[in-house]
Amino acid sequence: MKYPVSSSLRHKGKVIELDVVREMVVLLGVNGEVIGGLSWDFVIDQILAYRKVSVHKEVRLEPRISLAFRVRYNGPEGPRFESRAGGIGGGGLFIESQSPLPVGTRLAMEFSIAEKPEEWMPAKGTVAWVCPKADQYTFSPGMGVRFTDIAEDVRDRIHELVKSSQSVEQVA
Repeated sequence: MKYPVSSSLRHKGKVIELDVVREMVVLLGVNGEVIGGLSWDFVIDQILAYRKVSVHKEVRLEPRISLAFRVRYNGPEGPRFESRAGGIGGGGLFIESQSPLPVGTRLAMEFSIAEKPEEWMPAKGTVAWVCPKADQYTFSPGMGVRFTDIAEDVRDRIHELVKSSQSVEQVA
């Protein structure tokens, strides 16, 4: 499929072609000549690389803390996984994973925080963003999960944990 560039002043008249057979995005000049192409993998990686920065800066509505704790989770049809979470807040948590699940995947999970490691707190969530490799925001690959169903008392305990941790940081 070919898409003419018409709104961009710098590139007006060029054409973007989606080559579904070779999974390429090809740029054609105003005379139809091939200027260059990129694989879908490269385009997707670039989009995800830029998307992560804005997600880290703008999506979280509640305070969070970096904290390592255990988490068990599974998707609607997938196997049960056990992992480590690297942070938590009232809105969700970050699950460390070498094979993060796709954005939009619904999870049933339970997690255990350090103050009571024998107690597992249930929640449901959706994968909101994925970090395929460690970067300046996360020390491990994984996925950010937004809570979609969590008991009020569990959310209150998370808020208390975040608040007490922030108080300790301010004193130190």
